Amino acid sequence: MDRRAFVKNGLGMGMASALGTYTLFPEEVHAKIPADLKVTALKVIPVWSGSMNYIYVKLYTNAGITGVGEGGIRGRAATMIAAIQEHERYIVGKNPLEIERHWQAMYRWPRWRGGPILNSAVSAVDIALWDIAGKVLDAPIYQLLGGAAKDKMRLYIGGGSAEGVHRAKERGFTACKTGPSLADNGVIKQPWDVKSEIERLRAMRDAGGDDFDILYDAHTQFKPEMAVEFCTRAEELRLFFLEEPMLTSDIGKMRWLAERVNIPLCQGESQFMKFGLQEMIDHHLISYINPDVIHAGGISECRKIANMAEAHFIDVSLHNAQSPVMTLAGLHVNACTTNCVIHEFNQARQYAPWEEALYGGVKIEYKDGFAMLPPGPGLGIDIDEQEAKKRPARPFARTRGTLEWPDGSVGDT
Repeated sequence: MDRRAFVKNGLGMGMASALGTYTLFPEEVHAKIPADLKVTALKVIPVWSGSMNYIYVKLYTNAGITGVGEGGIRGRAATMIAAIQEHERYIVGKNPLEIERHWQAMYRWPRWRGGPILNSAVSAVDIALWDIAGKVLDAPIYQLLGGAAKDKMRLYIGGGSAEGVHRAKERGFTACKTGPSLADNGVIKQPWDVKSEIERLRAMRDAGGDDFDILYDAHTQFKPEMAVEFCTRAEELRLFFLEEPMLTSDIGKMRWLAERVNIPLCQGESQFMKFGLQEMIDHHLISYINPDVIHAGGISECRKIANMAEAHFIDVSLHNAQSPVMTLAGLHVNACTTNCVIHEFNQARQYAPWEEALYGGVKIEYKDGFAMLPPGPGLGIDIDEQEAKKRPARPFARTRGTLEWPDGSVGDT
């Protein structure tokens, strides 16, 4: 038997047996792929959620298969729409299955690359390409990324009080996240009341018990000394991690903080691509990394970031704060990534009627604090364009509101 026949008849059959229905490009699937598959159009679909604009992209192909992605930046809807639309002239006419080639071209070819707007636009198109690939091959995206590394994915939800912890536990969740109350009517408290914050966290710990995890997101609001004071007092409360204690533009300050605290640190939602996260990973300044799939470069790049982190024994907790499209994209990455250990989940609620109509009744399955593997094919969700037209984007300049110091100067949000 020659090598080609061996691969086709021996190794190929073995892989088909091991992988079940979703094999790596068996002949019957190859036969379904159009010989000249191309992207024929790109459409940006903005949707007002009631609190923010979701910015979706839909790619169309000559085979009638479409792919959906998301890439919004809060407060910058018009800019995001233009940035995503800009990629139409590149992607139309291309084979949508050549995902890595397209990612590299979209990122590398512009003279001015990077930044939250352009990276989010690349993320949106990348997610849509993976959606098309999954639909063409009749498989969920995580199967195309190597298959499931786990049976289910642990979730955490929001809960900023003892009552919130009780509600989370009643619904089967074993972890929730809270954050500081640093401002009063938009004015940043100075000095910050650490004592009352620790008392609130202690009440949450008492409500949750030893088998419940509490995560804390500072939203970059701490000064380095504030972070040390907080971590020193909170150490006995055994926080799962402290997320984004401060802005990471000064890596030296991050190193200074990491050397002085004993609470695991988490950073990454405000960084973009593997290049923006490399230094924190290389120098072990964090224990967890939380890239955002619609900002950090899409499904393709989040997988690479997770692999970088794994090589340094750093775990992953994907940031997830927008729509079900983003949630599903992240869950597909999580499903095939061993060091993704917990996932932010903002879909543990009853969908509004407009959401039911927009997403065609798609639900993200979860039970006892875990998400089930997404069924697909592709992402496993679509956007009804007629329903989207009923909720057009709105001007929305602010993200978390306005923050000022007592003297009226502008504070970070």
